[in-house]
Amino acid sequence: MKKKESVKSGAGGKVLNVKKFFRDVSLPEYVLASDVGLDLRANETISLAPFEQKTVRTGIAIQIPEGCVGLIRDRAGITTKMNVHTAAGTFDPAYRGEISIVLINFGEESVEIEKGMRVAQLIILPVVKVKVQEVKSLPVSNRYDRGFGSTGIKHVIKQLSDLE
Repeated sequence: MKKKESVKSGAGGKVLNVKKFFRDVSLPEYVLASDVGLDLRANETISLAPFEQKTVRTGIAIQIPEGCVGLIRDRAGITTKMNVHTAAGTFDPAYRGEISIVLINFGEESVEIEKGMRVAQLIILPVVKVKVQEVKSLPVSNRYDRGFGSTGIKHVIKQLSDLE
């Protein structure tokens, strides 16, 4: 069995305060010192039918450090092995309610999320606040208004054929 690497303190001395609603709830944790996401565990067992979306409770509330945001992301294991994804979640420093994770089963089989299972990652990031300013036009860029998939292979092939 692999020994867990303990993580002593966050970058820049930031602390994530966590309130447990039940004794047997696990605190969020970095499993490896190199991890960027804190694993969050389900505090209940739920079943997800194919293409069903449900919320699973974690049994904890958190205090995101000021100047930061908490983002909920998929865990690779639950995504690749069970085809279960998280819906995006954003936690502001002022939110103090229980953390719940929205899970979606994109598979063709029902899956069971068991109590204690690691279901999502919480990534804490610094935030830059900006001043919003209306303008009449924006400077032109190389990408301009080309959206989804615009830097993919089809775009490169079209550019090459345009050169001929």
